[in-house]
Amino acid sequence: MRTALALLALLVCTTARGDFSFALLGDTPYGAGEEIAFINMLEEINRTEAAFVVHVGDFKNGWTSCGDAVFDQRRTLFEASHHPFIYIPGDNEWSDCSRLFAGGYEPLERLDALRQRFFRGTQSMGLNKLTLSRQSDTPAAPFYPEHMRWQVEDIQFVTLNIPGGNNNEAMPKESAGRTAAAIDWLRQAFTLAHAQNSRGIVVMMQANPFLRSGHPRRGHEKLLAALAQETAGFDGSVLLGHGDTHVYRVDHPLKHPVSGKPLNNFTRAEVFGSPDVNWLRVSVSRVSESGGRIRFAISPGR
Repeated sequence: MRTALALLALLVCTTARGDFSFALLGDTPYGAGEEIAFINMLEEINRTEAAFVVHVGDFKNGWTSCGDAVFDQRRTLFEASHHPFIYIPGDNEWSDCSRLFAGGYEPLERLDALRQRFFRGTQSMGLNKLTLSRQSDTPAAPFYPEHMRWQVEDIQFVTLNIPGGNNNEAMPKESAGRTAAAIDWLRQAFTLAHAQNSRGIVVMMQANPFLRSGHPRRGHEKLLAALAQETAGFDGSVLLGHGDTHVYRVDHPLKHPVSGKPLNNFTRAEVFGSPDVNWLRVSVSRVSESGGRIRFAISPGR
C-alpha cells in the first residue's frame, strides 16, 4: 500500500504556491438552444485565472440521442477550453440511454463509448493540460478510468462515476461493482491525503446523493456512509461538488456516523443546471487565524 501511495504521489499535478480557484459546472448544455450560452460561458471562464474546469455530468438532456455524434460534438466543445477541462459521466449520457427516445442504447456500451472519447491517457482535455491519475492505471485495479485524481498544492481532487437518480440500480450488478470501486477510490484519496498532510479534499460526481432531509437517496447509502466516516477522521476541509437536481445550493448536510451531528469540516455545493447556464467559482484559501485551515468559498460565476 505504501509503495502504491508513493507512486501515486509522483503522478499528481502541482501548481504554483498560493490561493487559487477553479470552475465547477454541469447539467448543461441541454440541446442546441443552450449550446451558444454554453460557449459564451466557457469564453467567460477562459478570461479568469481558474486552475481548471470540471463538468460534473449530464452534457445533454435525457430525451435526446445518446449517439456518437453528440459525444463527439461535446468533446470538441470541452477541448476548446483554455483551462484544463475535466468531465465526469452523467446518467443522461449512459445509464438512461436505454430509453427509446434517447436511442435505445445498451447503457454499458454507451459508457464504453464515453471512456473511448473522454477518459484515455494521462492528460485532461482543454488547450492547457492537467496530469491525472486514473483508477485504471494499475492493471490489477478495476477498470474505471473515469475515476480520476489530481493534486493542486495541498488539496486532493477526486472524481467518481456516480450517476444521478438511484445510481443505475436498474442494473444491480453493475451498480454494486462500480459503487464498490468508487468507495475504494474515495478511501484511497483520503489515505493519500493523510500521508501527505493534505489540508483539503474535493470530491466530485454527478449525482445529488441527499434527500431534502439530508438523509441518503436510494442507491447512495453506502457511498455517503463511507464519505461520512472518512470526513469524520480527517482534520482538513472536505468539499463535495455535484449536479443532478439543478438547484444551486451550498450547505452542510453530511452527518457524523456516530453522533448524527453535522460535520463542520464538510461542505456540499450543487451546480446550476438547465435552463440556467451558469458556473460556480470555487476559491480555495487558507484561514491564517485557524492554523492555515482551508476555506472553500463558492459563488456564482455570473
